[in-house]
Amino acid sequence: MEKLPGDLLAAAVLSVLTLFFTLVQPLASLPVRIPLGLVMVLFLPGYTFIAALFPRKDDIDSIERVALSFGLSIAVVPLIGLGLNYTPWGIRLMPVIISLCLFTVMMSVAAYLRRSALNQEERFSVEFRQFFKAIHSELINNQSSQIDKALTIILVVTIILSVSALVYVVVIPKQGEKFTEFYILGPEGKAYDYPTSVVSGQNSTVIVGIVNHEYIPVNYTMRMAIQNSTLSSRDIRLDHNQTWEKPINYTLQRVGNNQKLEFLLYKEYNFTAPYRDLHLWVNVSSRSAFKGNESIKNSLSRAN
Repeated sequence: MEKLPGDLLAAAVLSVLTLFFTLVQPLASLPVRIPLGLVMVLFLPGYTFIAALFPRKDDIDSIERVALSFGLSIAVVPLIGLGLNYTPWGIRLMPVIISLCLFTVMMSVAAYLRRSALNQEERFSVEFRQFFKAIHSELINNQSSQIDKALTIILVVTIILSVSALVYVVVIPKQGEKFTEFYILGPEGKAYDYPTSVVSGQNSTVIVGIVNHEYIPVNYTMRMAIQNSTLSSRDIRLDHNQTWEKPINYTLQRVGNNQKLEFLLYKEYNFTAPYRDLHLWVNVSSRSAFKGNESIKNSLSRAN
């Protein structure tokens, strides 16, 4: 079996490297993942797709092959994301990277098989010196009309500017809106089934979550209070985009209905007013009333 051509081998290797440098720690923290990711998203899927569609060297010119590689990559990547949206994995980092790598490797294999069916002199291959000479000839020495030359140059400049703009946006992202997520969930981690009817002296549980989107590390203070009486307080420090989510156990003693159980979030030890606040309306019954209700329920069950 013939060895894999250099360009297809490079595409497959770059795909695997992108996978490792994106998903494997501590490699994912290295800055090299940014250029690898850009090449993976903007060029490799389209290039291998074009290689599979046009295995002959005379099918399309070099400059057209490069331009179509960028254009098809920009078209293929969103389509893969759209397909993932209808799968259980969704549009997340790991499924997207794995899907792009699989697509690139499969297109590389398809291109290899199609090239193998051709004579050696007909196959497209990348020889960088001749490749740049072909681009130079296409742009400078081509005998086509001035309009064709101008359109070709405009296409190349547009691609370069588009890639440069995307690199700038990725490397220096614009700072978005600053805010903090503050939420409470039921004991099962769902946005329902909150303990709104409890028995005096018994433990209750809710899950409290805080997510920092302030673009700086923030010191938070989270307090629980009922009827202006503090139940608990804790200090939490979160970095940008860091999430804190934990179950909070508490015990209510005062019997009564429609009591306001408050979850107050303060920022940077400023206790003049809560930065975020949530609340539940709870009914607290006594133990004797609870036992009486249970006895009535048991009696009705036996009668039925």
